[in-house]
Order: sequence, then C-alpha cells, then structure tokens
Amino acid sequence: MAKQKLKTKRAAAKRYLVTGKGRIKVGRKGKRHIFTGKSRKTKRQLKGMMLLGPADEPMAKSLMPYA
Repeated sequence: MAKQKLKTKRAAAKRYLVTGKGRIKVGRKGKRHIFTGKSRKTKRQLKGMMLLGPADEPMAKSLMPYA
C-alpha cells in the first residue's frame, strides 16, 4: 500500500516564501498599523522581507514538506 502524502499547513504557505537556495523569507513585524509613533527611518527599514533565522528554519520547513 502506498504511503500517504503529507499536507502543507496552508497558514505557513501564505506567510513564508522559499528562496532558490532553500532559505525561508518572511515578512517583517510591526508594519500593519500605528505608524504615527514610528520614525520615518523605522518605517523605511520595514520595507521588504527578511530571512528567517537558522533556529526557526526547521520549524518552518516541517510545516511545508514539499517546499
């Protein structure tokens, strides 16, 4: 009997992006609301995505088995 396929956690698939080398990219925290209390420099540095730390990468990869 064939082994069952693993399901991807859809919440993780929406939050994480896998690079060509297999690293995990994730959106930055702190850029949803309350911008009046943040400086212009802080808001500018919140642009883009960042790489997930090496301690958290195994957890993210386990949620997306085929990524």
